Amino acid sequence: MSGILGKKIGMTRIFKDDGRVIPVTVIQCEPNEVTQVKTVAIDGYPAIVLGFSKLRKPSKTKKFAHSREFKVLEADLGNYQKGQSITLDTLKDTEKVSITSISKGKGFQGGMKRHNFHGGRGSHGSHMHREPGSIGPSSKPGRVHKGKKLPGHMGTGQITLNRVPVELVDSVKNIICIKGAVPGPIGGLIIIKK
Repeated sequence: MSGILGKKIGMTRIFKDDGRVIPVTVIQCEPNEVTQVKTVAIDGYPAIVLGFSKLRKPSKTKKFAHSREFKVLEADLGNYQKGQSITLDTLKDTEKVSITSISKGKGFQGGMKRHNFHGGRGSHGSHMHREPGSIGPSSKPGRVHKGKKLPGHMGTGQITLNRVPVELVDSVKNIICIKGAVPGPIGGLIIIKK
């Protein structure tokens, strides 16, 4: 199995037998349902589509709140059927996973918060404490170069963390504990891949 969808619950800590305290992010992964099996003959590549978080009032076209596609090997395609349930049992022996989620939105932010600018002087009559300062060259080229770091929209970007250690997998409560922080708000969609 190449992945599973889950929901971020929050952060806590786990106490090890040797006295170590490990901060973890708790992700709830209710059983996902295979909504579509894509084959090489029909779609051009092998993949499965998983649905997560059933809607209370499903329509004819939409049954789940979230659905994502996972590529699989063509040889493993026979292991999946439409309507099959995917649980956390598939991640029981996995030590490290890849996490993908959308980071928290922070709105319009200045250069100091967005790009870690040090800002202007804080005393002696300075009137530019948190401003970016000069942003462009003189008459040549007479414009601001593309990609210049400036104030603007921050957050709500897709972030992927690779090789994140798995501390606990509880298939009875449908939760998985990932070491450290995971981007995104509480209740946000988390994509876990092997």
